[in-house]
Amino acid sequence: MESALPEIVKRLPTSPGVYKFLNADGTLIYVGKAKNIRKRVSSYFTKTGNVKTQRLVSEIRNIEYVISESEFDALLLENNLIKENQPRYNILLKDDKTFPYICILKERFPRIISTRRYDPAQGEYFGPYSSVVAMKNVLDLIRKLYTIRTCNYLLSETNIAQQKFRVCLEFHIGNCLGPCEGRQSEESYREEIEQARNILKGNLSIVSQYFRKQMQEAAERMEYETAQRYLNKLNLLEKFQARSLVVNMSLTDIDVFAITSNDDNAFVNYFRLKEGAVIYSKSIRVKKKLDESDSEVLAIVIPRMRDEARSDNKIILTNVPVSVPIEGVRTAVPQKGDKKKLVDLSLKNAMELRRETETAAEEKRPKHEQVLAVLQRDMRLPTLPMVIECFDNSNIQGTTPVASMVRFVNGKPDKKGYRHFNIKTVEGPDDFASMREIVGRRYRRLLDENAQLPDLILIDGGKGQLNAACEALRELGLYGSIPIAGIAKKLEEIYYPEDPFPLHINKKSPGLLLLQRVRDEAHRFAITFHRVKRTKSSIKTELESLPGIGRETASKLLKRFKSVRKIREASLEELAEVVGRKRAEAIKNSGMSPD
Repeated sequence: MESALPEIVKRLPTSPGVYKFLNADGTLIYVGKAKNIRKRVSSYFTKTGNVKTQRLVSEIRNIEYVISESEFDALLLENNLIKENQPRYNILLKDDKTFPYICILKERFPRIISTRRYDPAQGEYFGPYSSVVAMKNVLDLIRKLYTIRTCNYLLSETNIAQQKFRVCLEFHIGNCLGPCEGRQSEESYREEIEQARNILKGNLSIVSQYFRKQMQEAAERMEYETAQRYLNKLNLLEKFQARSLVVNMSLTDIDVFAITSNDDNAFVNYFRLKEGAVIYSKSIRVKKKLDESDSEVLAIVIPRMRDEARSDNKIILTNVPVSVPIEGVRTAVPQKGDKKKLVDLSLKNAMELRRETETAAEEKRPKHEQVLAVLQRDMRLPTLPMVIECFDNSNIQGTTPVASMVRFVNGKPDKKGYRHFNIKTVEGPDDFASMREIVGRRYRRLLDENAQLPDLILIDGGKGQLNAACEALRELGLYGSIPIAGIAKKLEEIYYPEDPFPLHINKKSPGLLLLQRVRDEAHRFAITFHRVKRTKSSIKTELESLPGIGRETASKLLKRFKSVRKIREASLEELAEVVGRKRAEAIKNSGMSPD
C-alpha cells in the first residue's frame, strides 16, 4: 500500500456509499458501492485477491468517497458514475447494437414512426425493441387497427383552413380519414392515438375490452357492418397476442433476469412482462474486470436495463440472488412452478448468447488453438494445453526395456523436445516401475534446470501406468500442479488419477484426435528406439562371438561403421585402423552375415 493510503483508509466513514479509486494522474480507475465504505476499501489491501485485483491495487494513489442514505442509493450513484466516467476496472456492458423505438411525435395530429434515434424532445418513445421484426409487427397492428396518418404535412389550423393539402391514396383505401382536409377532427384523431398508446404500453386487455364494447353497441344498433369491423380488429389483436410469448395471464407486470458467466464475461437476458406476455426481451454481454460474482453483476445491470426499457414493474425474478436490495421492488429466485419456467427460459436465452459469443471467439483463434480449446473443454483442463508431453514404455518379451517421451507444442510435434530413456533402476519387464522411473527422471531434471513444465502430461496406458507416473510426481511435489491423464489403447478411454470411471470423449472430437496423434507418436518413437537397441544388441552379440573381439572392441566397431553390413564392406585397412591388423583379418575371415 502506498504510504499515504493507510491513513486515508483509516479516515474513511463506516456509512453506506460509493468509493472512488484514482491513479497517479488523478484519473478515476474504479468505482464501487458498499454498506460500510471503510470495511470494503480495507479488504482490497488486506486480502491477496486475484491478479486483476492486485493490478488495480497497485495503481491506486488516492481514494475519494460519497456517503449515501442506503446501499441502494449507493448502487444508483455507482451506476451514474460508471456511465459518466467509464472507469477502466469497472465492468462494461458490451452492446454495440442500436435498437429501434416507436415514437408518437409531438404534433397536432401525431404520427407514429419507427426510429433508432432516442430524443425525448421529439415525442413519446416506446421500446427499444429487440428486433426490427418485433417492432414492425407492432406498427403493422396499429396501422391495421387505427387510421393514423403517415404523411409529413404540417397540419396546423391555418394550413388546413387554407386547404393547402389534398387527401392521398391512404385516404382512398381507408387507412386515413383525411385530417389534412379537415375530414377528421383533432379530438377523434387523438382518441385513436390514445388507443394505440395502450398497445404500445402492452395494455392489450384495455384495447380488447374497448373493441368488444364497440362491437356489442354496434350490433345492438343493428349496424352489422360496423360490428364486423370491430370483430375483425378483435381477431387481429388476438392473433398478435398469440404471436407474443404468453406465459401465464396471472403473471402480470414482472421483470425477469437471468445470468450465466465465464472467467471474462457475463451474459444477461432480460424479459419484461405485461399481462402475461413478454413484450420486451434483450440479451447483453458484460465484460468483467475484477472477477465479479453473478450477484454483483446483476446488481449493476438490473437498474441500467430497467432504465433503458423504462420499466416500473415491482417484481423481479432472477436465477441468482441480487447482492443489493432494490427499493420499492421485490426480488425473488423462484424454485418451482410457472415463475421458475420463466426464469429458465430467460437463462436459456442468456446461455445462447454465451454460446454464440464463445463460438465466435473460437473461430477467430488460429486453427491449432481451436483444437486445443476443444481439448481443454473435453478434458476439463484449467488452462489451454499448449505444451503436452506423452510417455510410453517399450519392451518385447522382457528384452531391452526402453521408454520415450514426445513433446507437442501448439498441437504440433516439437521433435527437438523428444527424449529417449534407457531404463536404469528396474530389473526385468516391469512397465509400472519403468514408468515411475522415467517420469521422475524427466521432471526432476526440468526442476533442476528451472525449465518450463508442460500444461498436460499424457501416459500411454491404463490405470497402472498412470498411478506409477503419479507416484513419481508426488515424490517431486508436482502432483496436483500439472494435469495428468492416461489414455488406454482399446476403447480410447481417458483415465484421471483417483477417478474410478474413465472419461469417454466423442470419437469425432478434434481434441481426441490430437490425443491419439500424440499417443501414437510416443508409441512410434518408443518402438523405433527399442528396435535400434535390439539391433545393436544382436550385432554386438554376433561381433563378440568372433575370436579376439570383446564388448569394448564391438562397441568401437559399431561406433565407427554403424552396422554389420558396413563392417563387412570395409577394407582390411579400414578395419585395422580401429581394431588392429590381426583382429581385422579375423573379422574378414569370419563369414559374418550382413546386417
